[in-house]
Amino acid sequence: MSIEDRIESMGLYLPEPVKVPAGVVIDFAWARVHGDRVFASGHGPQSPDGTVAGPFGRVGAEVTVEQAAEAAKLATLSLLASVRRALGGSLNRVEAVLRVDGFVLVAPGFDRTTNVINGCSRLFLELFGDDAGRHARTAMGVAATPLSCPVVIAAEFAIRSA
Repeated sequence: MSIEDRIESMGLYLPEPVKVPAGVVIDFAWARVHGDRVFASGHGPQSPDGTVAGPFGRVGAEVTVEQAAEAAKLATLSLLASVRRALGGSLNRVEAVLRVDGFVLVAPGFDRTTNVINGCSRLFLELFGDDAGRHARTAMGVAATPLSCPVVIAAEFAIRSA
């Protein structure tokens, strides 16, 4: 079963390309293939149509840990959609998830960023299995994120030759 089929069977989606709000300038690649790696820029949660998905705000204040973990899952799907486009329309070349960097917009004193980024890590394990899905990870609390998204996820993948 392909990764796309697994995503669909879980009732999830790969969103359309990011629709950035007016005034936001994107001067970078959402995902870049170089050699046997794909480097994915930081992604926030998206709706199926590519718009930025809420809730918005700080985890531990306006956003609960559970809401933020779900946002991490949606950000992961957004990231996978960009990787898929960079790979020519399929995730079949992804050999392994190597590294995840998770950034959590936190209220003062919130220190459970690991619990939030688990939403991303668990999805990778479900989709790719333990061998290919297990990854190195950082889960940092930050004072600001683009558009006040509660979670931003970046990642690096190993890929097979085309």
